[in-house]
Amino acid sequence: MFEYQNIIDKYYPQGSALRVIYTSHCRQVAELALEIAARLRLPIDKETIECAAMLHDIGIFLCDAPAIECRGTHPYILHGVLGADLLRREGVPEEYALVAERHTGSGITSAEAKALALPADRSYLPDSLLERLICYADKFYSKSGSAERKSTESVRKSMARFGTEALKRFDALQSEFKC
Repeated sequence: MFEYQNIIDKYYPQGSALRVIYTSHCRQVAELALEIAARLRLPIDKETIECAAMLHDIGIFLCDAPAIECRGTHPYILHGVLGADLLRREGVPEEYALVAERHTGSGITSAEAKALALPADRSYLPDSLLERLICYADKFYSKSGSAERKSTESVRKSMARFGTEALKRFDALQSEFKC
């Protein structure tokens, strides 16, 4: 198994508020993803799920999101791209970089990516089972506000704000994983 903790330690200093927010959120996503995988007997090992969940948001520190202690300079929408690029530079297995890159929203189409000024050289739709699982589990927990798990209806309302296509993609994930 890849040792994800070394990456977290490198970019999220011990004792910082950002580290607490980051690790709390990622741990919640990991626990939900592991719960779903066990319930549905998904063919992904626990270590892979945990590592992917713990690294999916690694790029947030590079973004400007003061409400969650992120003091970077980039727009938050780029956190997946930035995180994936960081993971690749660190030599992390590609499957984890792809999870970081493709977990935002319910995935992002090429047309949506263009409108959001995301790099056009990659896909932002979760493709593999691991990518879809982490993308889905991530929607149920916020990094700000309540640490409680959101209801499916609450997540659907949030996805609907991004349009009918985003909601359809979430509904497909909901059909697959059934939280």
